Amino acid sequence: MASRRDYYRDPEAPEANSLVPGGSALIVDDNGAILMQRRSDSGNWSFPGGTMEIGETLEQCVIRETKEETGLDIEITGLLGIYTDPDHVMAYADGEVRQEFNITFYGRATGGAIRVSAESTEVAFLTPAQLQTLPVHETVRLRLRHHADQRSEPHLG
Repeated sequence: MASRRDYYRDPEAPEANSLVPGGSALIVDDNGAILMQRRSDSGNWSFPGGTMEIGETLEQCVIRETKEETGLDIEITGLLGIYTDPDHVMAYADGEVRQEFNITFYGRATGGAIRVSAESTEVAFLTPAQLQTLPVHETVRLRLRHHADQRSEPHLG
């Protein structure tokens, strides 16, 4: 059983009781494949990322979390968007129900080697076509669409 359940535009969703700043990294290789991890808490494929710790910037958080979850060193190269939809909540086994608060950065791999962590069961660069058939939450699919659209301005919402 998953320790996290995502609700999106679901009238049965529990009410949020937490808001935690977090970020993720959208890393694309030279062939257009996207760095994804299969989350151990939900089973969904997602970008690497996580929540801020006191004493770090959000960019430092995303660099740290990407290294912890995928084994890769990255640098931040841009901003895909800010995602704070109150209709997306994540319910955790401990009773926390967190409203989405994610800033997704573009990044570039600079070193390291791909590996899984306690937070991931698989890590791979996947093509958009491969991602069509895999379990990916709708809010991550939205970010993938924003990336595919090659937007000139970051998403704000």
